[in-house]
Amino acid sequence: MNLLDSLGSLRSLTAGPWIYPVVATSILLDVFLPVLPSGFLVITAATAAASATAAAPDVPSLLLLLLCAATASVLGDFLAYRLALRGGARLDRAIARSKRLSVAQERLGTALIRGGGLLVVLARFAPAGRSVVSLGAGAAKRRIEEFLPWSALAGVTWASYSVGLGWLGGKWLGATWFSAGVSTLALFLAGGLAAYLIRRPAAAPAPAS
Repeated sequence: MNLLDSLGSLRSLTAGPWIYPVVATSILLDVFLPVLPSGFLVITAATAAASATAAAPDVPSLLLLLLCAATASVLGDFLAYRLALRGGARLDRAIARSKRLSVAQERLGTALIRGGGLLVVLARFAPAGRSVVSLGAGAAKRRIEEFLPWSALAGVTWASYSVGLGWLGGKWLGATWFSAGVSTLALFLAGGLAAYLIRRPAAAPAPAS
């Protein structure tokens, strides 16, 4: 497949208004099904947007893509939070059986109390981190005012990073599947770094003098 064929294929798969509900649905649901390729969809659409010209305007709008991704991210977080909040004893027992969920719930509560909700932002990039944090916030009965603003910041940050990666990759490497793949790899690397920072033990407080 030559460059023009690759560009045409990428553009044809992302052209049209249908791309926005597909992206939104994937992002909305991947808080419950983290295997959904929501990041790849956002990056692919943004990569195609980098090829916009006067002669070929049929590509996704970066602004609409960003708004769509950020809104769906926050809405998905809120739904997971509400589900866990109403889960009651059954969900509490499920979390207690999972060391990962239990630790995440404890760390999230401490972070939010101390104003360190940046954990929510980091978790948005980590594999399945969004699910763990959103469900953990609800299960821990955190107040919505403590969780939702950080969720909004996380959604905007993740959406901006993903859209920016796709667009920059498309500008530097051309609006091709190779470019979308490289940008997706950069998103995975950011996720790996976020996961490492979340797992890193907190520094012990210094002894009083």
